[in-house]
Amino acid sequence: MTDIKATLLAQHIETPSWAFGNSGTRFKVFAQKGVPRDPYEKLADAAQVHAYTGIAPTVALHIPWDKVDDYADLARHARELGVGIGAINSNVFQDDDYMLGSVTHPSGRVRRKATDHLLECVDIMDATGSDTLKLWFSDGINYPGQDDIRARQDRLAESLAEVYDRLGEGQRFLLEYKLFEPAFYTTDVPDWGTAYAHCVKLGPKAQVVVDTGHHAPGVNIEFIVAFLLREGKLGGFDFNSRFYADDDLMVGAADPFQLFRIMYEVVRGGGLDAGTGVAFMLDQCHNIEPKIPGQIRSVMNVQEATAKALLVDREALAAAQAEGDVLGANAVFMDAYNTDVRPLLAELREERGLAPDPMAAYAKSGYFEKIAAERVGGQQAGWGA
Repeated sequence: MTDIKATLLAQHIETPSWAFGNSGTRFKVFAQKGVPRDPYEKLADAAQVHAYTGIAPTVALHIPWDKVDDYADLARHARELGVGIGAINSNVFQDDDYMLGSVTHPSGRVRRKATDHLLECVDIMDATGSDTLKLWFSDGINYPGQDDIRARQDRLAESLAEVYDRLGEGQRFLLEYKLFEPAFYTTDVPDWGTAYAHCVKLGPKAQVVVDTGHHAPGVNIEFIVAFLLREGKLGGFDFNSRFYADDDLMVGAADPFQLFRIMYEVVRGGGLDAGTGVAFMLDQCHNIEPKIPGQIRSVMNVQEATAKALLVDREALAAAQAEGDVLGANAVFMDAYNTDVRPLLAELREERGLAPDPMAAYAKSGYFEKIAAERVGGQQAGWGA
């Protein structure tokens, strides 16, 4: 149990700045009280998540949503709040020029503009001390014959190579994939195999990020995780939950058993070891739920799944597997999943001086009432801001 506690204490889950802004559906963005108006206020809210969970010490930025004049000052502000700057996320999907793609666009001018933005994000990494650039491309086509599928892969490879060469010592980029949306006929990075192939060709500074909502129904995500860990190419996660497509709901909301299965493969593959560098990031749009509590709940859900994964009796499991004991092996697995780990995690929090129930502690803190009263006027952050 001591080893399990030590592992849980060392766990690090990164929150996304954009989850603290207004978001919504395709039809409407819903405004809430107390929403941040700039990246500095986003960091202040993210610091609350870390203050009550103790395991969310970094915040991912999204450029240009989090664009500021002085990124070194933003990083200083984060440190003063007790958090740090995590991954820098690029945005090449919200400009009119990118209607037909960004780095895979038929126009060399548009491709140059998109790649320059990616290089700008590396500059921001330098200024903030971030070591990770996260790349997601909405690029794709809607109709057969619209563009040359192979040529688009060539253009993608060319841009990725230029960005890879710009990375400094200790820096990396994570390439994200998505089955569909907004492109519907073919997406240029539609699956883990495409992302993996590009990353293998580029080298050790390029790794794959797994967004848990970016797969077809029924896809075995834990297999993907196991494979990428085995190859040293799992760079991180965008954790969220889905019922139908890329719903971006709180992680573990739709299928907590899947989250447990994923985290078991992470444990089995050494993904919690410091040397692997696997980043556990959240990527969610809190459409109807309060922003800060939504993040706290997601962090707790990942923590609970991790604790259960650590409880799997791996010796007993291996013995049952070696004997071909199908039901016995499954029973070992299910025993861990069915364990209530909430008392363990409450005890762990109390041992480090935190409230045993982060949700209740935040609700009693008065922080929401404070920001709702103070953040009046100005422009609330949200999609595109």
